[in-house]
Amino acid sequence: MEALGDKKGMLKTIIKQLHEGASIEEVREKAKEILKDLTPKEIAEVEQELIKEGIPREEISRLCEVHLEVFREAVEKSKIDLPEWHPVHILMKEHEMLLGYAEELRKAAKTKDEERIKHIVEHLKEAEKHYLREENVLFPYLEKHGITEPPAIMWMDHDKIREIKKGIYEMANEGDYERIEKMAIFLQETISQHFYKENNVLFPTALRVMRGEEWRDARKQFDEIGYCCFIPPEMEEEREEKREEKEGEINFATGSLKIEELEAMLNSLPVDITFIDANDTVKYFNQARDRIFVRTKAIIGRKVQNCHPSKSIHIVNKILDEFKKGTKDEATFWIDMNGRKILIRYFAVRKDGKYIGTMEVTQDITEIKKIEGEKRLLDWE
Repeated sequence: MEALGDKKGMLKTIIKQLHEGASIEEVREKAKEILKDLTPKEIAEVEQELIKEGIPREEISRLCEVHLEVFREAVEKSKIDLPEWHPVHILMKEHEMLLGYAEELRKAAKTKDEERIKHIVEHLKEAEKHYLREENVLFPYLEKHGITEPPAIMWMDHDKIREIKKGIYEMANEGDYERIEKMAIFLQETISQHFYKENNVLFPTALRVMRGEEWRDARKQFDEIGYCCFIPPEMEEEREEKREEKEGEINFATGSLKIEELEAMLNSLPVDITFIDANDTVKYFNQARDRIFVRTKAIIGRKVQNCHPSKSIHIVNKILDEFKKGTKDEATFWIDMNGRKILIRYFAVRKDGKYIGTMEVTQDITEIKKIEGEKRLLDWE
């Protein structure tokens, strides 16, 4: 038995051979021998190393094809048996239903059934929640366990699916049934291959590395994003999570931050923030780099009414009164100052419906008002 390092090195060689044009058939037996002794995490490490060496992620994705090809019989024999509340069970059931919608779309386009096409298009749009749950819940958990490249490859597939669906939506608006039928077939083929990879590689990998409490947390986050196709049953035997308290760290419902991280984050925002408590006392302000209005530490503990000129105190009190009564949640104003357009917003801050204070957010929106068209992430230089 070759050392693990040798196995990983040989796997790198095989992927490079595929990159250079070798067929799956040419590398099948060698890949089978190597892959059986490597864990998904070790395979992911090899993929990451190859990407650093300059091989495109699109080429690395061919490893998925090799993995499926050499183990097709084995993976198809293994059944995933999970309770109905489980995130993987939900995703796999949605896979079945989405494949059904793609087939229905093809048939509806063939018969020019406009109403049925509109109905299926709505389901396809709603299905965005399926991909968002994977990208924003499942993938981050896998990455925490060192499984980084498979999620990235699946995300690339998601973007291809989104492009196909976008084309279908445009054709549906135009009533171009012939092209919808062809695109429906393309969608069916694409999601079939993608779902097969997820069902037989990604999900089994996730089930091997993620713990029970992680799955319960994932399900809670699935619920927050929402579902498509069907509503799954509630989670069984839900338990209250106890999170470890660490010195100098603050726990939130959605994560934790060191105090210095939180302070630096608030100071990095391109807005001035001031917070007053339920008794109208100034408790905090951030130290933004380009502060619009002067704030000094002397105001901490001061009544907010004393921070405004007499002529506007009645308005301040009116806003706070509405916030406290629950009849308003926001007050927005804008002014011109030194040639700049300044937006000033007050927000009622509540916890479990109870008023606990007000936050003032001030922002220079001069440049924002000039924005036109689009500038996407890929346009950044």
